[in-house]
Amino acid sequence: MTLLLSCQDGSKGYGSQSLFNHLSFGIFQGNKIGLIGPNGAGKSTLLKILARIDHLDTGEVTCRKSLKIGYVPQSSEYPDVKIETIVLDDFHEGASLSLHEKETAVRIILSKLGFKEPSQIASSLSGGWKKRLDIARVLINSPDLILLDEPTNHLDIEGIVWLEKFLKIEPLTFVVTSHDRYFLQNVATQIMELSPQYPNNIFCVQGTYEEFVEKRLEFVRYQLQSERALSNKVRSEVEWLRQSPKARTTKSTARVNQAGELIDQLTDVKNRNRQPKATIAFDASDRQTQKLAVLKNVSKSQGRLLFSHVNVTIAPGTRLGIVGPNGCGKTTLLKLIAGEIVPDSGTIKYAADLKVVHFDQHRQNINLQDTLRQALSQNNDTVTFQGKNIHVHSWAKRFLFSPDRLDLPVGQLSGGERARIGIARLMLQPADLLLLDEPTNDLDIPTLETLEESLQEFPGAIVLITHDRALLDRLTNQVIGLGIPEQTPLLADYVQWNDFLKNYQETQNSTVKKSIPSPSPVNRTEPKAKKLSYLEKKELDEMEGKITETEKKIAILESKIKSCTSAELHALCQGLEEATQELNRCFTRWQELEDKKNSL
Repeated sequence: MTLLLSCQDGSKGYGSQSLFNHLSFGIFQGNKIGLIGPNGAGKSTLLKILARIDHLDTGEVTCRKSLKIGYVPQSSEYPDVKIETIVLDDFHEGASLSLHEKETAVRIILSKLGFKEPSQIASSLSGGWKKRLDIARVLINSPDLILLDEPTNHLDIEGIVWLEKFLKIEPLTFVVTSHDRYFLQNVATQIMELSPQYPNNIFCVQGTYEEFVEKRLEFVRYQLQSERALSNKVRSEVEWLRQSPKARTTKSTARVNQAGELIDQLTDVKNRNRQPKATIAFDASDRQTQKLAVLKNVSKSQGRLLFSHVNVTIAPGTRLGIVGPNGCGKTTLLKLIAGEIVPDSGTIKYAADLKVVHFDQHRQNINLQDTLRQALSQNNDTVTFQGKNIHVHSWAKRFLFSPDRLDLPVGQLSGGERARIGIARLMLQPADLLLLDEPTNDLDIPTLETLEESLQEFPGAIVLITHDRALLDRLTNQVIGLGIPEQTPLLADYVQWNDFLKNYQETQNSTVKKSIPSPSPVNRTEPKAKKLSYLEKKELDEMEGKITETEKKIAILESKIKSCTSAELHALCQGLEEATQELNRCFTRWQELEDKKNSL
């Protein structure tokens, strides 16, 4: 396995804030790495360092000679220019090609990514298609390593599923940061977490996200056991120091030094084990009303029909997910329920004095010029939460903000930190009905899981738009599907919506086929299919056994990894990576031979 890039003893910080220290890892050809970590751990900064946009304060990043790296940022804005022109301008590797050859290569890449109109103006693209264009600009130069920073942010679920399939099928080496747990499970074969919780700020596991979670749990348990063991040892040493006369010998001096080192180790382990989590809890009213809002035959158009025949009753305990592709009217429906706009037809009836709290995905109600103090407490010293006055310093700590940052402008905070401000403000408003438009954008996984738990405990009703399938599955008890303007089904979950869409599309395709007249028969001689050669027949006969043996080898390596020592882990992971690549090659070749055999 070829080493493409390595980071040795890397450290980075901004002012007094340290992001990470003594960071060391390697990226090998064929790696599909999911990079996770809490907000502020330095994930985006690390990607920029690897992409040579930023640099380490200390330490070194070394790359294989002539390594080509492609970087896909979190978001991009494009001018009023054709998409093929934008990709062509980024085509640096085609210096020896003619203009026609370059244009052909660009069109092939765009076609591969699903673009049907290369002459489309880039500024008119939706967020999901802009992300595809970002990827096209990178792929045109055939990079050895691709770095993707939160590519699932602001994508709809259909866009995320497309990206998953693309990253799984293509033979790419990549590092991707994401808070989408299903996405990580589906695309990554290795997980790296950046966090002060770990020695040297990093924890790597070869395997899926689920396997990573299991290994991390084992590590945390071990670290807690280490803390208890060190505490006992330090207690014993401190007791000895209290009882012992002043050190006069070399032996006793060494023991004093050893006690000091143990105390330092214990402090370090305690700090790692005490990583804070945001404290999230929503304030509900005491309303007992059984029907909070009732929508009957609601429809809405904005230049075109978005949806019609929306019928839903929202009651305490309702957990309604709104699903569908970008542009289908999800946010519009949420604004209708909030009473911010009115339907074209149909009715919406509300309970008297209904308290509705609306979380805006763009967080437009947060002034970037305000200080953090103003954003959290309107520049007061206290906030009122569930009838209690809480000092702004304590309130800030609930959302992982240290008091010394309260005078920072909001515009200098990260996307994840702004998301936490939005949730903090949401919590101060007693609600019967929470309307949440993409609340998970920019949140790290620990905060996302805390938000999930809090929403499950909220006694009122929740209407939710999210591209996070894990949150949809765990929180909602019904979903409403948009995207087919004439039909707006109310279903049990996202799986049912997928089935509904599939059946609808099959029905539409069947109708189209029936309306197309059958072509007249044409007499022509089909080319004679080539037969399998003797060696190919032999290879096909042996392929099943080869696949079985490789799968056994992978199973053995996976079993060893689960119980290996840290010294053995790297070699075993390398072996597992090579065996997995060999299995993929076997399946690809087996399919080629079977296709050739069946075409006879």
